[in-house]
Amino acid sequence: MNLPNKLTVGRMIAVPFFIAAYMMGYYPVALVLFCLASATDALDGSIARKRGLVTNFGKIMDPLADKILVYSALCLFIESGLIKSWMLIIILAREFIVAGMRTVAASEGRVLAAGMSGKIKTVLQMVAVILYLFGLSVPSIGNTVIMIANVIFWAALAMTIYSGAEYVWKNRDVFSM
Repeated sequence: MNLPNKLTVGRMIAVPFFIAAYMMGYYPVALVLFCLASATDALDGSIARKRGLVTNFGKIMDPLADKILVYSALCLFIESGLIKSWMLIIILAREFIVAGMRTVAASEGRVLAAGMSGKIKTVLQMVAVILYLFGLSVPSIGNTVIMIANVIFWAALAMTIYSGAEYVWKNRDVFSM
């Protein structure tokens, strides 16, 4: 297994530790774990492209690892009352639609590329998660940071809807396969 794929696997392994730290109220530890895991997302792709180490495993597992990490945090935030469950439902619905379209396209030997709006959505989600965790970690400024996190999360939610609609529109021919 090459280094980028090891980083991807490491990101997935970090998730249960992140969840445990959060659930035990060790928010600074959860913040550090989330930040380190998020950093491996940028690092593994960069290394894979620079060194010619792009693999089918990486193409599939890298975005999956991102989703496991971010959506685990969002589930925890629902339980903590930071976000509403309907917000995560919208995010998951978009992901299921995109995954379904990719599966149909793949069955026809076609690959549907991710768009820039989807990448922006992911970055906004990660930034919002980091800010929520930071707000919980530093109670003296927590309310202010969580208010900023809310704004960024709303932007992420809007980008989720936009990127999903854009993806469906650009690949609408999949529905006739």
